[in-house]
Amino acid sequence: MALLDLTPDQLLTTTRSVRKRLDLTRPVPLALVKECIEIALQAPSGSNRQTWHWMVVTDTARRAEIGRYYQRAVRTYLASEGTCGSLFPEDPERHAVQQRVGDSVAYLGDHLGDVPVLVIPCLDANEAPEYNEAGKWGSIIQAAWSYMLAARARRLGTAWTTLHLMYEKEIAELLGLPSGVDQAALIPTAYSLGTEFRPAARQPLEQVLHLDTW
Repeated sequence: MALLDLTPDQLLTTTRSVRKRLDLTRPVPLALVKECIEIALQAPSGSNRQTWHWMVVTDTARRAEIGRYYQRAVRTYLASEGTCGSLFPEDPERHAVQQRVGDSVAYLGDHLGDVPVLVIPCLDANEAPEYNEAGKWGSIIQAAWSYMLAARARRLGTAWTTLHLMYEKEIAELLGLPSGVDQAALIPTAYSLGTEFRPAARQPLEQVLHLDTW
């Protein structure tokens, strides 16, 4: 498959969390997912340990079961105080954006089990340094982001999600994960309905940049 004609800057600034625009009916070749993971394995890792593992779920029944857990977690999250639409009431523009995010989160909650591929990046906590949480989690998170970038370049949509971790134990048992293997995220993966995505609104650089001192 030909890659999208994107510059590095375009790839980095237009890789969005895709929820409503995931094609739930089109199969994703496993070879394409493996290709993205191969690229992710080139990500930097603390002390070059590479303590990561990649759980790829394509089985219909397992996806449906994970989807049920995820749906319960999403409903709990959206019902909690201070999430999505209830944020930034003093800023109408940001409030509206968060409401749209909440709507798309709810949609994914109802449809996660229908997404053709679920990718769960994991780390072997037995091999990761206990004294350095940044190094422990930073490595797998960077690799997961590389996976999402590689997927975007191949016309696949993804979303970074962690709400399934409300049921981490149950999902670990469902998938037969060994003791000590921790799940870092859940990345639904499907062809995106359209490939045109824009950079998101973010805070001005001047509000977050500190030079030499705070």
